[in-house]
Amino acid sequence: MKIEQIYTGCLAQGAYYISSGGEGAIIDPLREVQPYIDRATKDGVTIRYIFETHFHADFVSGHIDLAAKTGAQIVLGPTNAHLGYNAHIAKDGETFKIGNATIKVLHTPGHTLESAVYLLTDETGKETAIFTGDTLFIGDVGRPDLAQKISGDLTKEKLAGLLYDSLRNKIMPLPNELIVYPAHGAGSACGKNMSRETTDTLGHQKKINYALNPELTKEQFIKAVTDGLTEPPLYFPQNVKMNIEGYDSVDEVLKRGNHALDPDAFEEAANHTGAIMLDTRAPQDFAKAFIPNSINIGIDGSFAVWVGTLIPDLKQEILIIADEGREEEVVTRLARVGYDYSIGYLAGGIRAWENAGKETDHIESISPDQLAAVNQPHILDVRKESEYQAEHIEGAENMPLDYINHHIAAINRDQPVYVHCAGGYRSMIFASILKARGFDHVIDVQGGFKAIKDSGKFSTTGFINH
Repeated sequence: MKIEQIYTGCLAQGAYYISSGGEGAIIDPLREVQPYIDRATKDGVTIRYIFETHFHADFVSGHIDLAAKTGAQIVLGPTNAHLGYNAHIAKDGETFKIGNATIKVLHTPGHTLESAVYLLTDETGKETAIFTGDTLFIGDVGRPDLAQKISGDLTKEKLAGLLYDSLRNKIMPLPNELIVYPAHGAGSACGKNMSRETTDTLGHQKKINYALNPELTKEQFIKAVTDGLTEPPLYFPQNVKMNIEGYDSVDEVLKRGNHALDPDAFEEAANHTGAIMLDTRAPQDFAKAFIPNSINIGIDGSFAVWVGTLIPDLKQEILIIADEGREEEVVTRLARVGYDYSIGYLAGGIRAWENAGKETDHIESISPDQLAAVNQPHILDVRKESEYQAEHIEGAENMPLDYINHHIAAINRDQPVYVHCAGGYRSMIFASILKARGFDHVIDVQGGFKAIKDSGKFSTTGFINH
């Protein structure tokens, strides 16, 4: 028997490949499914099942395409959802054979109503591993407020109560030796305080995970898991809908997006469609020269989360500016979170645009030393409120990037504003949006708060650990 975690860092997501006796299963696949098919082919394995732990909110699963390409059966936990595809709705306790191994379904409502974990028994009959989806993470549990966005009769308190019961009745009685394989690690918005570790033993989690503390009452648990939840990205409910109702084949999406446009054709598309020009280069590369009205969200940062936060419509047409050779990666990563309407990319990148004599814009980017020389600068700190409250520059104004649309009217267009975040990624996104909306006096501070503090030239509030 073989278990392989296939981890995708940009989504902090773990999919799983299990094989035994020439048969295999995939748990929670990402949307581009060919790597799973290639993995099974390499081992001479036939994929029989695709197990979904729940209807994911933070990415579009590859279950539909994988089933179409392999003939494998999609398996879901108990649900009354009206699906747009064929799937087997499993009963609590139902078992499935994969070669000589067995997977048992444990219905664990709480993160969502249909949430299920999958208990794996090896060829000798020993319970070996548990694939916990978003029910149990390493060091945390799934947030209980996402499903209420889908069904109006749910509350986060009700779901948290269900999660408490699921953990105590289904998970905690299991053997300590089980390896826990969750769907996410640190960096995912599906929990609050996940560990950077992506596996652990259940016994160790029982010792260190606050949610598995046997002395915790249900009321205490509900308060602990609902306290401090931040608003989830806007695309989450739309991804759930796609995972329930279905979506275009990823092959069609990639074909549509991987469409090279020369500078003239790109300009024509920008002028005659409603497409957003999304520049995915590194922030400082963007600052030096970019196409007017384009927005920067760097591919090498928390790309999916910020696209999902700042582009509310999944059907929004998108024109891509990327580093040469990374265009398909951008289209793929947009598709992973449901942005299926990339309509092409700038062939040759920004260099081709400049060589064609097309207009460019730039954002002034200064060092902390240069900022220190400015008399009474208007500083915008675009980090999250919790980061700002922990420590910030004396006199800086907090305008979290998440809520830029709420704050933009309050910014004086005629006054220079100096924008910083923690390290420079979010501030360039913020500055690019201001520029695209006609703010001409926007200056980015290189290196963000860390560089500002390290310069020793600014008074900061005392650090408060929240």
